[in-house]
Amino acid sequence: MPQPMPSKPVPDFSEQADGPPLIALWNEDGPDSQFRLGTREYASHSHLRGQLFCVESGLLHVRTHHGSWLLPPHRAGWIPPGLEHQVSVSGAMSGWSILLAPPACVSLPARPRVVGVNELMRALVRRAASWAGQPRLAQEQERVVAVLLDEMRQAPQQPLHLPMPSDRRLLRVAKAILAQPDARRSLADWADWGGMSARTLSRQFRAETGSSFAQWRQQAGLTHALERLARGDPVAVVADALGYATASNFIVMFRRAFGASPGRYFAGAASGQAALAAQDGGDDPGQ
Repeated sequence: MPQPMPSKPVPDFSEQADGPPLIALWNEDGPDSQFRLGTREYASHSHLRGQLFCVESGLLHVRTHHGSWLLPPHRAGWIPPGLEHQVSVSGAMSGWSILLAPPACVSLPARPRVVGVNELMRALVRRAASWAGQPRLAQEQERVVAVLLDEMRQAPQQPLHLPMPSDRRLLRVAKAILAQPDARRSLADWADWGGMSARTLSRQFRAETGSSFAQWRQQAGLTHALERLARGDPVAVVADALGYATASNFIVMFRRAFGASPGRYFAGAASGQAALAAQDGGDDPGQ
C-alpha cells in the first residue's frame, strides 16, 4: 500500500531576514496556518520581524513585560521586532498578520500597542497577502506597501492596554488580581497581603502604571470581562463574576470604557466583518 507523502513544512516567515520588507498572511484555525487561531495559548516567544495582527472574530490577549493588551475583532496589535510576548486566542476563526523586516519598522512605535483598523488597511493587507512567497516585490507592489505603512503609522491607538508594575511586591499584587478578578479585597487588604502599607501601594501603583489602584483594578476587571464575553458568556453572568450589584451597573461601566454596551460592541464588530466580506465578494478571508 503506498505511503502518504509527508506534508511540506510551513516556512516561518516571522524569522525571515531576507526577502520582501513586508509579508502579509491570512490566518485561520488550520494545521497549515502560519499562526493558528481557534482557542489556544502561545508561550512566551519573539520574532525577528515586527508583527501587526488582527482577528475578525473572538479575542486575542497579548502579554509583554510592558503590560497586557486586548484585541477584540478589527483592532490590530503591533509587536516590535525581538519583543518577548505571550498570546492567548479565544474563539478566533480568521484574521491576518503583517510581518515587517526590522528596517521597515524604524518609523513605527518602539513599544507594543493596539490600533484601529479601517477598510483601506484591510483591503491593502488582502492585496499584499496574494504576494506571499515572492522573493521580491515589483515597483507597484512597493507602492502598496508604502501606503500600508502610512496607514499603520496613522492608525488611531485604542485604550486596551493594562500596564504592569515592575516593583516585585506590586507585581505580585497585580498578578493576584488578574488571577482572582472576583476577589472582594479592599486596597488595605491587598496592601496587607502584599506586605506593604496602603499608602505605599497607592502611591507606587500610580507612579509605575500611571493609574490609581482603583482605576487599574477596574481595567483589569474589564479585561477579564472582554475575554468572557468573547467566549459567549452572558452579560449577567460576567457582571456577577466581577462583583457588580446588577448587570446594568456593569453595562454602564463597560459603555464608559469602550463607548458601547457589550451587545453593541461585539455586534458592531460582527456587522463590520459582514460588510467587509460583502465588499470582497463574500469570500472567506482564510482562503
